[in-house]
Amino acid sequence: MNFTETLKLAFAAIWAHKLRSFLTLLGMIIGVTAFMVVLSLLQGFNVYIDDKIAGIGSNQITVQRFSIEDFKDSDTLNAAQRRNKELTFDEMIFIRERAQAIDKIGAKAGGTNVDIKRGSETLQDVIVGGAEPVIGDIEKLDISDGRYFTESENNNSVRVAFVGADIATKLFPYGSALGEEINIRGIPYKIIGVQTAKGSIFGQPQDVFVQLPLKTYGSNFGGFTRNRYLYFEATSTSDETFKDAIDETKTLMRIKRRLTTDEKDNFGIITPDAITNLRDSILGPTFIVIIAVPGIALLVGAIVIMNIMLVAVTERTKEIGIRKSLGARQSDILKQFLLEAATLSAIGGIVGLVLAELLGILISKFVFQTIIPVWAIFVAIGVSAVVGILAGLFPAWKAARLDPIEALRAD
Repeated sequence: MNFTETLKLAFAAIWAHKLRSFLTLLGMIIGVTAFMVVLSLLQGFNVYIDDKIAGIGSNQITVQRFSIEDFKDSDTLNAAQRRNKELTFDEMIFIRERAQAIDKIGAKAGGTNVDIKRGSETLQDVIVGGAEPVIGDIEKLDISDGRYFTESENNNSVRVAFVGADIATKLFPYGSALGEEINIRGIPYKIIGVQTAKGSIFGQPQDVFVQLPLKTYGSNFGGFTRNRYLYFEATSTSDETFKDAIDETKTLMRIKRRLTTDEKDNFGIITPDAITNLRDSILGPTFIVIIAVPGIALLVGAIVIMNIMLVAVTERTKEIGIRKSLGARQSDILKQFLLEAATLSAIGGIVGLVLAELLGILISKFVFQTIIPVWAIFVAIGVSAVVGILAGLFPAWKAARLDPIEALRAD
């Protein structure tokens, strides 16, 4: 009996018991769906992080009070809070004047959540921060309308603002926001630029912010302390000098802070590689869960398939006897039941893929873009088919070894 005839028999047997087949497939469907959804989330998150790193450039360095390692646990963080001092303008100037591999360096300040007003309209809990003009070049800001700050505006603490797209559209829905004023804590600020809309990430809007010239922010919000802490952003002169720029920055910070060779850094340097390593360290254990949790569902599905195939062998004992009496070999019976189990399982894998794709569309719409790699599609269908074959191996072997005389006597 050829493969086509065996496949037709498998589909006929599955279709003859539609409800039972569907219930049998549930374990496989749930397992494949869970695997593909979590995998698509991780792939989408990886692509998002890689895009952000590519957007800011591979040669960007951030100097801040704490390093990533300082957040390892509460004891380490408490020790870092006692040891690490807040950054100062003098330290940035010290780096700028002495570093050979640094191209640009500028300061930013942590944001403050305040209400933004325009006439009778109010936006609550908007993040207001400060930045030096050079930050626009360092971060490669995508500006949809207007411009970023100038050195003159920063040096003279001019009351101007660079805003996110949502600020412009919500407070000025019927015209351009450029040249208009917004009110922050009773002080008017003129909008000079609007950033291109970036959307939401993990449900958090990226377009609801106001940025002021750093000196304007410091003088109007009470200086640079606590949540208004200073941090520096810098770029190396080229990709080739990136590591030299990191080493120079670290060495100059240690010299400025007069740290001895046996003292630990009391500051943090963040790079794209550090962000990537942090992502991998977080997602590494998650990947194990991806394998383990859907694996349990697949195991349950395999057990269900095995049970159903054993029932099918019992129900079709007489059919097996008739086929053997007409010349079917043990290998033909074995292939028939194995292919039936594999087909049943593969159908479950395909349905699971479809459900995962639908869930991915919903997640992409409301959270962030999910991605199902092409290789994962073939792996999911292949694994589900292999699981079905393994689950059907014993029932198929049992069916193939039935004695045709005894099988024909079965009711």
